[in-house]
Amino acid sequence: MGRLATSAVNPRFWCLLRPATERERNRDMSMENPPAKEVESLSLTARDGLNPSNSTTEMSVEEKYRIVRSIGEECIQEEELLNLLTKKPQPICYDGFEPSGRMHIAQGVMKTINVNKLTSAGCKVKIWIADWFAQLNNKMGGDLNKIQTVGHYLIEIWKAAGMNLEDGKVEFIWSSEEINSRAYEYWPIVMDIARRNKLPRIMRCCQIMGRSEQDELTAAQIFYPCMQCADIFFLKADICQLGMDQRKVNVLAREYCDDIKRKNKPIILSHHMLPGLLQGQEKMSKSDSSSAIFMEDEEAEVNLKIKKAYCPPNIVDGNPCLEYIKYIVFPWFNEFKVERKEENGGEKVYTSYEELIAAYEKGELHPADLKPALSKSLNRILQPVRDHFKNDEKAKALLKRVKAFKVTR
Repeated sequence: MGRLATSAVNPRFWCLLRPATERERNRDMSMENPPAKEVESLSLTARDGLNPSNSTTEMSVEEKYRIVRSIGEECIQEEELLNLLTKKPQPICYDGFEPSGRMHIAQGVMKTINVNKLTSAGCKVKIWIADWFAQLNNKMGGDLNKIQTVGHYLIEIWKAAGMNLEDGKVEFIWSSEEINSRAYEYWPIVMDIARRNKLPRIMRCCQIMGRSEQDELTAAQIFYPCMQCADIFFLKADICQLGMDQRKVNVLAREYCDDIKRKNKPIILSHHMLPGLLQGQEKMSKSDSSSAIFMEDEEAEVNLKIKKAYCPPNIVDGNPCLEYIKYIVFPWFNEFKVERKEENGGEKVYTSYEELIAAYEKGELHPADLKPALSKSLNRILQPVRDHFKNDEKAKALLKRVKAFKVTR
């Protein structure tokens, strides 16, 4: 298979890049045989997916790069991403999730936005339904049947939310089925990753499971990072497109490439993590219903949660309402519309986030006007999902079962 040459970048693209750190530069090392062919290289052919649409093939490399790069709060490394998009017609992007309860808006809407951006730029997205991983992490009390029910419910949400599932550009893959069917390929990679890493290095990846190094972990939870690292190679992923909370295991995958003397590493494209709605909540929590908007929340529930949300006047940093607007509303509508009485400034349409925060910091936009506008925008996005779960009998039954499950940590 072809190999991506990260040193030969067209000079006209350098304006798009930041310099790579010394640690991330590819080293001049000879190749050695890895435990399975899946870790030999990230193929530069499009054999794993359908050819991009005509609109995508007409898109310039610069356009593809800007779209894909816009997804990530961090990219390791930008030079490698540009080379990949230049060389490979349909890169493989990997994202994964534990089916662990109801879906909040970050997982539902932000993932839909990101996946649609990737497919529009010619990528194929493999969404790894990590049912075995949820069982290892004791989600749903370790009940695999419940976990798989939640997985089907999440897929229904993405369909209703508008994820582009046409032309085979998005593939949902159940980890239990795929690992069982190709066990002879999967487990040698897992074992080799485990063999090459000390326990403290694996422990540093505990954040990926919502754990910390201080938590009392089961043996299953210690094994989990080795498996997630192996997923990247098993799925032949060119790009790891997960949240910033998954960064450490993705870096482990790049370090593993150093260990096996492989120059062509998976690119890490880590998206922003939306905070909880209440003050001091760095991340949404499924166990705290007040900290997040859920995808099938009724209009009144959304209105109440946003009304109670932390939104200090004139302050941008640490303001969850502004983050919702930046990462959900603007990408969805390309604008933010505020309706208010004439004496309070009248109707105003903000066409950029920078314009919005400038007005907010000056006090020209008050939380009392921002919050109703945010609620209205979110409810417009969520209404098709509500309709689907009310009108589709299969979806309605799934939601009823999921709501009855007890969420376990």
